[in-house]
Amino acid sequence: MDTSHLAEHAGAASSFFASIFVVATLSMRTMIPLRVFGILTNIILLASAIPTHNYPTLLLHSVLLPLNAYRLHQMLQLVRDVKKSVNSDLSMEWLKPFMTERKCAAGEALFYKDEQADSMFYIVSGRFILVESGIELPVGAIVGELGMLSPSNARTQTLECIEAGLVLSVSYTQVEELYVQNPAFGFYFLRLASARLFENIAKLEQRLAQRTAPAAAAPA
Repeated sequence: MDTSHLAEHAGAASSFFASIFVVATLSMRTMIPLRVFGILTNIILLASAIPTHNYPTLLLHSVLLPLNAYRLHQMLQLVRDVKKSVNSDLSMEWLKPFMTERKCAAGEALFYKDEQADSMFYIVSGRFILVESGIELPVGAIVGELGMLSPSNARTQTLECIEAGLVLSVSYTQVEELYVQNPAFGFYFLRLASARLFENIAKLEQRLAQRTAPAAAAPA
């Protein structure tokens, strides 16, 4: 059997296995397995295109292979960063690649109490305060994420800029897409949001205790 026949048989076998991987890829519902099977499909189709000199297929999958590999790395890094954040300082810097910049002037309100919530914010610089509770948020804080989990999606407080600064915003739609694409991300995001909720409750209890202490000491 000459080399041309070998190339034809090799190409046919590779195409058959690639077809299986394509079908498996279409059946994937979450992003990480989808990217893994996409990478395997790219490799097999590249292998089948080389002996048959199928240059369009070679070109296409030479582009798709590094793209799939990069997206897989990005998603795995996202999950690792969320895990680290849950177990450390509750930072949400891992969302930065998915966020857009917004400059804020002093006196500007980013959102008002009771309005519909559709995004969350990460504070890069400046000073911001939650008006109703009087809590000033530090640089590196994220605000507005609990509105995503609220049944009514309503803001519970007003957020006002008291010193010009920069925030990053991400829509709930984008977070929901990440949540659906990657169950591990969704699980750790819920843990992170729950931890922030308990942190906020602890702060309010501390403020309440500070206010009631002088009143309790007054009769004495």
